[in-house]
Amino acid sequence: MPEPRKLKYDVADLRTLTREDLDALEIGAGILGTGGGGNPYQGKLLALEAMKAGYELKILATDRIEPDALCMAIGGIGAPVVSVERIREGREGVRCLRAMEELIRTPIDAVVCEEIGGSNSMSPLVTAALGGLPMLDCDGMGRAFPEMQMTTFSIYGHSSTPSVMCDLHGNTVIFSHAVSEVWHERMARACVVAQGGGAMLATAPMQAHYVHQYGIPKSYTKAIALGEAVIRARKAQEDPIAAVCALEGGRRIFNGKITDLKRHLRGGFAVGDVALAGFDDFAGETADVAIQNEFLIFRRNGMVEVTVPDLIVLLDVDTGYPITTEMLRYGQRVAVVAIPCHELLRTVQALDVVGPAAFGYPEITYSPLPSPTRKAA
Repeated sequence: MPEPRKLKYDVADLRTLTREDLDALEIGAGILGTGGGGNPYQGKLLALEAMKAGYELKILATDRIEPDALCMAIGGIGAPVVSVERIREGREGVRCLRAMEELIRTPIDAVVCEEIGGSNSMSPLVTAALGGLPMLDCDGMGRAFPEMQMTTFSIYGHSSTPSVMCDLHGNTVIFSHAVSEVWHERMARACVVAQGGGAMLATAPMQAHYVHQYGIPKSYTKAIALGEAVIRARKAQEDPIAAVCALEGGRRIFNGKITDLKRHLRGGFAVGDVALAGFDDFAGETADVAIQNEFLIFRRNGMVEVTVPDLIVLLDVDTGYPITTEMLRYGQRVAVVAIPCHELLRTVQALDVVGPAAFGYPEITYSPLPSPTRKAA
């Protein structure tokens, strides 16, 4: 018989998520997703099915695993709107995991989330649970971005290949080598279009010490705390949007009704623009938000106010629940909230990859939001 696998962490350090944690994560990941990452409700359904089947969803702090542990990052790739029309099969991620282990001939010790936003917070949890592995409490974005080279792991030097992509049809595609992270994104994006617009992709494993240094820390803890803040505020009949702002050092920058919406698929992305007419304190003003899977640029009365990599979040003005790009509808009343991004996304090195120019806005200069001390969860 083979020897039992040696764990590179103490099981006492694992946090097992509950149904209530998933309810909060659904909201918090939707907020951090800035409109993208896929619909978190659909991701939660997959996670709940895994729970019902007896699997446990466990997260682990990045400083509670041995530095040489092998960690595989994974996330969904494709346009978020596709996930509304075509639900995932559910085991794409674990097929990626097993294919990666076969490819490198080494077992994976933990799973890492590529982006905490939206459904991409849930799918890696399901992969980890089905694979019997812990999920590290971090991610590579602290939000959602539309392209794979936009993770902090890639920005600070990790090569994503060899990588593995699996779709709901049972196809497995291996990208053995790409000359750059941008080329990897281009090839994977072309492939996912051929697969119908949505798949799961696992990138080359990293050692845990690298993840600890360059991952956005405590992203699952933060997302769950955000969701809990919204739930508590609603139960207490308080303002949930104010609760979100207080927890993350954000501010409400507009209240508006959607008066026009342009959204279409282009090259594996959902792109477009949403126009808003102000009400309450913003009556008589207009605003618009540019979209590429996520909310990228916020303009008030034609003037740029907030840009990537800072977070632009659209919340239902009454409930405080996040609205993803594929769920936007004419006539919705929304609050626009701006939240400062993590410092790892504000370096010159990072802005070359996730600043406005990287999304086709070279004329816009990134002006960072203030980063006040956040409230403890």
